[in-house]
Amino acid sequence: MTEKLVEVRNSLIHGRGVFAAKAIKKGTRVIEYKGRRLTHKEADRLYGGTSETGHTFLFTLNDYYVIDANQGGNPARWINHGCAPNCGSICEEDDDGHPERERVYIDAIKDIKAGEELTYSYFITLEEPHTKRLQKIWKCLCGAAKCTGTMLEMKKA
Repeated sequence: MTEKLVEVRNSLIHGRGVFAAKAIKKGTRVIEYKGRRLTHKEADRLYGGTSETGHTFLFTLNDYYVIDANQGGNPARWINHGCAPNCGSICEEDDDGHPERERVYIDAIKDIKAGEELTYSYFITLEEPHTKRLQKIWKCLCGAAKCTGTMLEMKKA
């Protein structure tokens, strides 16, 4: 795995984005999502109420921790959401069962052409009801043919 596979630049989807610096084959481990580990309580204290912004660098790691890419993050934090993603997020458990040592990787789920923007589904589910107003705040701009229009994941009944 090497970050030389990708480069960060301005995105047509949203702000900054991550692009393939060269062709990437399906199944390639592209990059690790890095940042400081926070408990959910710490993240709520630092970022509580940010569901109104439509922007986050927090990645839920497990029931105990989130990765805060605002602190010690790497280029993976700039990968945008997509409704027809070319990448997927993979959480790997620690061999010794330490939840704070689990890691998240971004893997190619399709062949990606050089210059193509990397995307993955954020699977965002907020605690509060996903109202039309929140769906608009978390609006998706991926441009996919079957774009859902929001980065919010449908809640399970």
